[in-house]
Amino acid sequence: MPIPRSVPAIDRRLLRDDVYGRLRDAIVDGSLAPGEQLRDGELAAWLGVSRTPVREALLRLAEAGLVVARPGSSTTVSSLDLRDVRDARDVVAAMHEVAVRAAVPGLTTDDLDTMRAAEREFRDAIERGDVEAALRADDVLHGVPVTVAANRALSAVLDQYTPVLRRAERLRFASLGGRASFARHEELIQLCAAGDAEAAAAVAFDTWSTLPTDADQPGQPDQSHQPADQPEQPTPEEHR
Repeated sequence: MPIPRSVPAIDRRLLRDDVYGRLRDAIVDGSLAPGEQLRDGELAAWLGVSRTPVREALLRLAEAGLVVARPGSSTTVSSLDLRDVRDARDVVAAMHEVAVRAAVPGLTTDDLDTMRAAEREFRDAIERGDVEAALRADDVLHGVPVTVAANRALSAVLDQYTPVLRRAERLRFASLGGRASFARHEELIQLCAAGDAEAAAAVAFDTWSTLPTDADQPGQPDQSHQPADQPEQPTPEEHR
């Protein structure tokens, strides 16, 4: 029978983004550990998709610095590179500064209420030691100005580089350092409510630019110029 003309085509963009997001999250939360070899076929079977969206996702993850791809050899989860974390931190901080400055004049009462509710959820999560819930609430709070700013280029940059900071965020939120965000969040919301775009933007920048890296911790060596551990090379049959 002929193929019906009315059947819509599968949205490959949504599938590609979903595969990318699931692999990204698995790397960020440690399910896929640093140095672990990533094989297209295994990942495709795990996610229930073909190899094509997996390969596309791995290319995007390589651009973000979350995986290391060696053509004709292997693809592995990247080790924590301190220079990459610091670079990403500076870029993300600048993007949130721009977003808040642009968003403040257009924030509604509902927007501010969403930010306040997210801050309450963030506090509760930190107090009970729930890092995952704290990260989700933090995303909601800072996501409000990003959404209101409606700058697609800015959002694309954040989508690429924010995952690199997740390990740093986990360090903060898993410790007493997470409580340092309480005051910054409160100040940010107050300034947004007052319509002070410049001051709010400065607080947003400070919130992100002060995220710790291992190199910022006392007694930790700076490994930003040290080579990453070389992963074990696969046989031709292993890498597809």
